[in-house]
Amino acid sequence: MSGAAGVRVGVVTDSTSCLPAELIERHGVTVVPLRVTLGQRTAVDDGVDATPADVTRALREKFPVRTSRPAPAEFAAAFRAVLDAGATHVVSVHLSAALSGTWESATLAAQDFPHGMVRVVDSRATAMGLGFAVLAAAECAAAGGSAAAVQGAAIETVDATRTMFYVDTLEYLRRGGRVGTAAALFATSLSVKPLLQMVEGQIVPLEKVRTSARAVARLVELTTRAAAGGPVDLAVHHLAAAQRAEALAGQLRESVPDVRECHVAELGAVIGAHLGPGVLGTVLVRR
Repeated sequence: MSGAAGVRVGVVTDSTSCLPAELIERHGVTVVPLRVTLGQRTAVDDGVDATPADVTRALREKFPVRTSRPAPAEFAAAFRAVLDAGATHVVSVHLSAALSGTWESATLAAQDFPHGMVRVVDSRATAMGLGFAVLAAAECAAAGGSAAAVQGAAIETVDATRTMFYVDTLEYLRRGGRVGTAAALFATSLSVKPLLQMVEGQIVPLEKVRTSARAVARLVELTTRAAAGGPVDLAVHHLAAAQRAEALAGQLRESVPDVRECHVAELGAVIGAHLGPGVLGTVLVRR
């Protein structure tokens, strides 16, 4: 959080960015957590109070699982803390407004501050699709960028990002209302393994294949094709599928010619609750 001409921009995001703790600390990012209710217990999506293993267990044991956004007051408190710590402006980057009210909560909180002091960005994605935009904003802020430049860095990264993923079942997305009728009808057979993608903040069908092995192979093929023509950053996400995620990352490191960074990260409790155990996803950003 630094800048020229007295401008210091702080960067805020939410817990669905799935940023590794070391990156959050290194870049000085403030994270406002969502919440997940597992049966009768409501917990904070911080990897400690609610872990990926907790949500995996709850889903497999068919406990009721619900997620909720932070209240505007929580964002207002986070923005105030960042400003009190020395920032003159805040850029707050969040998961798709089409999937959650989190962006709306942050936008309402921003209205408590002078015009332009807090800028809120819809990443039109989640997980590292959001996380890469947050990192770009933080790097711009550290280099002395203005609030407009930091916001622009996040938006530019959003526009250069592609997110694709495979789920064992659409049941969890269907339960949470995160897929529409068209996507719900996409996998009418239990034997179909759906590939999905993020388009303008919405989860939409990409392809359907017959086996999980073929789904992973297609993820490699499609991600490699999307990465052609220049340097990229990659992330591989999973829930309760660590070995398959590492294998997928290894295949991508071999098949994509110009990888700058490749992160492997388990999804947090909130995103995991909507995608379910066994999910594998790729996020790439053209650089």
